[in-house]
Order: sequence, then C-alpha cells, then structure tokens
Amino acid sequence: MHTIDLAYVGRGPHEELVTYIADQQDFYADAGVHVALRDGSIWDPERLRRGAVIGLGRTLLSRLVGGIPWVALNVNTQQPQFWFLARPGLDSLADLAGKRLAVHPHHTGPGCFTRIMLRQAGLDPDRDVETIVRAPGDYSMDLRRLREGTIDAAVVGDTLVPEAVAAENGWRVLAFAGDLFQIPTVGVSVDPTHTDPEDPAVQAVVLAHRRALRVIRDEPDTTVRYLQAFLNGHTEDEVRAHYERFIAPSFGIDGQADLATAETAVKAVAAELGVPATFTAADFYRTRPTTA
Repeated sequence: MHTIDLAYVGRGPHEELVTYIADQQDFYADAGVHVALRDGSIWDPERLRRGAVIGLGRTLLSRLVGGIPWVALNVNTQQPQFWFLARPGLDSLADLAGKRLAVHPHHTGPGCFTRIMLRQAGLDPDRDVETIVRAPGDYSMDLRRLREGTIDAAVVGDTLVPEAVAAENGWRVLAFAGDLFQIPTVGVSVDPTHTDPEDPAVQAVVLAHRRALRVIRDEPDTTVRYLQAFLNGHTEDEVRAHYERFIAPSFGIDGQADLATAETAVKAVAAELGVPATFTAADFYRTRPTTA
C-alpha cells in the first residue's frame, strides 16, 4: 500500500469534508493508499511543499508570491465557502463603508478574496472599512463581538452555519462569498519539486476524493450525517438546510477546474496581491478526468 502526508490548511467542512468522507467510507484503502492527515494551518511554505495539500487558495497565493511551482490536481468547489455576517441595519457589502469588519489575514485565500469582493462593492478595504484581522477557524469571538456591538460585521467560514446563527441572533447574512467571486478552490495540490503529480499515492488520493465528491452529490442523508460531526452545535434540520443551500450546489463531482473561471480569478488575485500573473490557470490547475 502507498503512503502519503496530506495537510489541511484551514478548518471546517469546505476543507475537511471530502477527506473525512474518503476516510470514513474506506475510499483511501480501496485506492491502495494510507493517508497521514496533518494539520498544516500554521506551517511555513517550505514544510507544506513536502507533501500533498488540501487548500488550493493557500498554494495559489504561495505560487504567485513565492514562486513555489504548486499544481492543483483536484478541485472540490469553485464557490469559496465563507460569508459576511452583520448586525441589523446593514443590507449589502456597500453598507460596510465606515464599519468595523472582522476579516481573515490578507495573505490567506479568504482574506485576499474578501478584499476583491469589497472592491467589487465599491469599497477600498484599506480606507473605507475598519478591518479587525484575526486568525480563521473558530469564530466564537466574532460572535461575541457582534453581540457586544464592538464590531459591525464579520467574515466567517463554515465551522458554523451562518444562516442559523444569523436567525438566532437577529443578524443578517449580507453575502455568500461563492455568489460574488468564483475560483476553483479546495482539493489536492502538490509541489512537483518534491512530489511527482503522477505518483501512485497522489493519484490514489485524487481518485478517493472524487468518489467522496459523488457521495456529497448523490447521498444527502449520508453527507448530512457526516456534516453533523463538524457542525454539532446545530440541529440536524439546520445542517441539512446548509447542505442543500451551499454544499450540494457548490461542490462538483468530477474534480475538474473550469479554466475560464480560473483564469479570471488568477488574474484578480494577482492584481490584489500586487504581483504579476506569471502563469496561466492551465499551468496551475492540472485537473483531468479519472476512471473511478
């Protein structure tokens, strides 16, 4: 049996669900690979590049800024899974002008994508919004600050169900990021300097993840049960509503990147980072069909 280190660089179903299903359903074993799942959230790029990585936003930014020749071999979704959650009185991103917004660091995928979306709404993220930068993952402090009124809005990921949290507190979901900015994200990427994309262990992981993607689309009851393990602070009805609204429509089944969408996104990310786009979407997203 082949072995491989697979690192996640963020928390929540967007990052972990496909891997979790592949493990629970024995898809890795069926594909002949033993996966050592690692928490690479705070690893530096040099350590990350020595194994396979789940987060594509992190590796895309690393290739643009640091020149590490990452390639993405599988894509889970083109709709980033984070939301703008706000106190009453705000109805759109444009209403964030002059407001206090908790955000991810700008050097992360969600942080960079947020800045792009704020600009699309006519806001300069450095001048028009008071940003409070904090590490992604556990958004409980954001919720506390929203209740206290010390912030007006927060960019939150899917370690919680935003619509349920908003309904419980009388807040607003201003926007789902995936409705505003599309980029192929979350999947499997490697640095060919250290890991051959054609390595049997890598290809086995890709195969297992594509089987898991089909479970997400074709087996809602199974997927909701697995989602509940991540979102155990919510009821089954809330988790199912989240699955039906955001997970099932957003996740693909074949692991392929839409290169036209990706090309636009790569250029937008490069422009936001202030660096040249020295490679095309096809150079980075090397997804191709498999016979699973």
